[in-house]
Amino acid sequence: MRKPVISLVSDFGSRDPYVAEMKAVILNIYENAQIVDISHEIDKFDVRMGAFLLASAAPHFPKGTVHVAIVDPGVGTMRRPIIVETEKNLFVGPDNGVLMLAAEKEGIKHVYMISNKKFMLQKVSSTFHGRDVFAPVAAYLAKGHSPTEIGFEISDYIIPEFAKPTVKARTLIGKVLYVDSFGNVFTNISTKHLDKINAKVGDSLLIKLNEKTLRLKYCTAYGEVNANELLTVVGGHGFIEISANQSNASQRLNIKPRISIQISKA
Repeated sequence: MRKPVISLVSDFGSRDPYVAEMKAVILNIYENAQIVDISHEIDKFDVRMGAFLLASAAPHFPKGTVHVAIVDPGVGTMRRPIIVETEKNLFVGPDNGVLMLAAEKEGIKHVYMISNKKFMLQKVSSTFHGRDVFAPVAAYLAKGHSPTEIGFEISDYIIPEFAKPTVKARTLIGKVLYVDSFGNVFTNISTKHLDKINAKVGDSLLIKLNEKTLRLKYCTAYGEVNANELLTVVGGHGFIEISANQSNASQRLNIKPRISIQISKA
């Protein structure tokens, strides 16, 4: 029988004991849990980056995985702790949008506000809900408890603007969410959004970034353009990226996360 999987995403880093404390809580509740680290190197408080990395990795996990994402600048405030149930998995974390890019890709069925203290640690710190609320909840879910035991359903959960690109006058308007170590610039725009402007592989796209307008080829692979040439491609995570063949697009264009991007057909 396959062990239940719990994935972890956070901005805790590897220097401090925070990740180990979360894992210890999980294993104390459910020793058979299989814990997989997606990343703990999210930039501090960067909800968008956490959302992107979770959305990139989540589709590759087995059905029934419990994903925990802790990028939580509002910890201890009125922001709500939630469970998101999708067609495939469960997501646990703060109601600040960090779960929703991944959850929307899978199809949201229900969202619950965590309220039953029976499923939290006996003493809940106001500054470490990752350990005291989210880790135990994830362990109980992996153990087979229903989200309905842990909380009550809500409908006014947060869908952040970065989870939903818009279309205006046949132009896609989105955001840059992440730059990887190769300098590839990842956006929140996917192939389904490109379909709305009838963009197809091989087309030239007009891309506006940092007040610069670029005319780039929409490719399927980096090698379809010359070395050092810029291009657009749907990366392995299903999102449009701005890249340079064997070069660093982010450095060349001086692009960082959070800026807006506009895409239209040339």
